Amino acid sequence: MNPRVMQIALVGAGMFGADVHLRTYADLERCGIAPYLGRIGMDDLAREFSDVRWELVAVATRSPDSASRAAQTYAAWTGKTPRAYYGDAPWEDVLSDFSDLRVLSVATPDDLHAAPVLAALRRGVHAVVEKPMTLTLAEADAILEAERQSGCLVGLDMHKRYDPDHLHIFTELLPRLGAPLYGRAVLEEPLEVSTSTFKWATRSDPFSYVGVHWTDLFIHYLKTKPASLHAIGQKRRLADDFGIDAYDAVQVSVVFDNGLHVQFNNHWINPSDFEGPVNQECEIVAARGKIESDSQYRGLRYTIAGGGSRTTNTHFTRLVSRPDGSKSMVGYGKDSLVACLLAMLRRDAGSERIETLRGTYPNAHEGRLSVAIIEAAKRVRDMNAHYLTDGRGTPVTATFGKHGVEVGDPIGANHVIYSRPV
Repeated sequence: MNPRVMQIALVGAGMFGADVHLRTYADLERCGIAPYLGRIGMDDLAREFSDVRWELVAVATRSPDSASRAAQTYAAWTGKTPRAYYGDAPWEDVLSDFSDLRVLSVATPDDLHAAPVLAALRRGVHAVVEKPMTLTLAEADAILEAERQSGCLVGLDMHKRYDPDHLHIFTELLPRLGAPLYGRAVLEEPLEVSTSTFKWATRSDPFSYVGVHWTDLFIHYLKTKPASLHAIGQKRRLADDFGIDAYDAVQVSVVFDNGLHVQFNNHWINPSDFEGPVNQECEIVAARGKIESDSQYRGLRYTIAGGGSRTTNTHFTRLVSRPDGSKSMVGYGKDSLVACLLAMLRRDAGSERIETLRGTYPNAHEGRLSVAIIEAAKRVRDMNAHYLTDGRGTPVTATFGKHGVEVGDPIGANHVIYSRPV
């Protein structure tokens, strides 16, 4: 195995897989990783790893059409065609066929992340996985144990960490504002995501899908853990108008162990004529001031006849033309993938210790804390929905600690949903 050649395989070519992941790997194959390291504060490693070659060798999806389409798109961008795989578990064939594979990139639906990640780790292959890492603590802990045994890395696509506004908020502003007191974080997705883009809305929910971005920000930058939680949700539009038994919206209230209280508000029913691709904002109140950030409206608004007013987030990803007419993608949507891949490269080519690398990329240990919040929120949300229907309010909460995750139910009975420390 040549440590200066990093072979990647992509599993999942949906909204993110066929766009952000595929374009990122195309840029790496064409230019290497060096051009993108300055954006993540790692430019001092550019010369050391400028000669490393990156190759996307396979694309694996559930259907033959989507696999072929992604492979052809990649060929149009790079002139090289990765092998196309499809089926219920196509990563197994990919891992068998490419003995020198170094990274399995997983962009499958939320509830299908664990199987390909575990398969990769058993073969000694690193894994990059879309958020959330998993939907249950049991799967998250299985991944962490497999990572420990394999000596490989599991990186997460937590791209909001690299949003320049969030970087400024959490690294420059908050340290000057004293103790954080409370906050509000909003991310609202368009209706088409839950009704047509994704066929798996019933197997996840808007908080698990995108609220995890916000929980990760507070966990990572403030080095804090969840202490207690309350959650509720609503089922109206998807059930009534589309026959989809999924939550329209979920609100999760988390108190962290530093005393910070944050309300996370998420839905995926924004109408198609909303001016932005998503609505996102946050507010943080601290002992010596407050911060407000409108991540949806970044200052660019335009109107074209017949199209209404629109806003664009050019910070997330934007295409930059090269002299030959091809386009490179830049933006914080790409940065977290680059950070994960750089850590894996440093592990393989530089034999650096996992403990040394862990703080340089979104890692599975921090991701586990968001999974704990997700699993507890789902249990508390559903129980509160039941009690609310019965006219008994929403009394259920959850606590996190050294004994695990416990659901507090004053009407029924308290019970532990996970017995390992959080």
